Amino acid sequence: MTTIKAAVCHEFGQPLTVEEVQLRAPQMGEIEVCLSAVAVCHSDISFAEGAWGGSLPAVYGHEAAGHITAVGAGVTGLVKGDPVVVTLIRACGTCPSCSEGKPTICGTPYDGTKGPLSTLDGGPLDQAMACGAFAEKVVVDQSQVVKISEDIPMEAASLIACGVITGIGAVVNAAQIRAGQDVVVIGAGGVGLNAIQGARIAGARRIVAVDMSEEKLEIAKEFGATDGILATDKKPFVQAHRAMGRGADAVIVTVGAIPAYDTAPRYLAPGGKVIMVGMPHSGEKSSYEPVILAAIGQGMQGSKMGDVVIKRDIPWMVDLYQQGRLKLDELISGRWSLDQINEAIADTKTGSAKRNVIIFNR
Repeated sequence: MTTIKAAVCHEFGQPLTVEEVQLRAPQMGEIEVCLSAVAVCHSDISFAEGAWGGSLPAVYGHEAAGHITAVGAGVTGLVKGDPVVVTLIRACGTCPSCSEGKPTICGTPYDGTKGPLSTLDGGPLDQAMACGAFAEKVVVDQSQVVKISEDIPMEAASLIACGVITGIGAVVNAAQIRAGQDVVVIGAGGVGLNAIQGARIAGARRIVAVDMSEEKLEIAKEFGATDGILATDKKPFVQAHRAMGRGADAVIVTVGAIPAYDTAPRYLAPGGKVIMVGMPHSGEKSSYEPVILAAIGQGMQGSKMGDVVIKRDIPWMVDLYQQGRLKLDELISGRWSLDQINEAIADTKTGSAKRNVIIFNR
């Protein structure tokens, strides 16, 4: 067992506690990673608020990067010292979903309460989202990591683990946007800005950002949006139709807000589809008119983690970053220490941040 510092959630809705916990050594097929950076994602906040239930105490955090410090038996292609991106995508490789090339919806369950973390007195400690990356080190399955170039900054690399792959993947993999098509992105936060980047990279003709904030709409244009529309305006979907000259081929909903889901189909062109990325709280329900979707061939499709295959998609995104075609450094709003994690979370909840990143050893 190794003693490390981690930010622990003991009660939903209460501040995290930075304390010492125990991390066991990697077992068959696992690796240990000493983290350099972990970003604060809204999913971590929602879990810590109790939006989706879960076991307590728990360590959240799932958008990370660092260097391998130990390797368990049976690990292939990874060695001590390798720089890696650490994701929550734990894939068995053999279930029907994995066999069909859909590792983000792997059907093999994982119980984080029986994972590598425990309290100092040996009690259970949930490795939430199969990561538990609000900590100095993690032990994860080898399927969850991708080796990256040594010269990419770790704080930039950490963003790829969730926000970047989720946003870009929603456009490229789920919506399968082709050059010349039109895209609406609802929400210009961390995931939304990456969906906008994905649409730009895919060659979309018009990329319309919709958000509650004028400031975020201006930022969206820096990432590739051609138009910005305030969600608070009267009938913003009418303005979007005017900007595009038609409806959208895809609407990417990146916020977990029911009003966004209620109005999303109204942005669509005939044959278009809503890509559902943002996750509302459990029990919340949206409403729409299925007769309209059926009559003009529209659709609604969920997208988890951008439907990515990390060993295919992450190297591609790293290459885009190195070419200057993918913005990562510009996504970082603030840099914080682990001891400042509650401040970083509070800042993220204001909605003004693109991505806040916890930097270790600072």
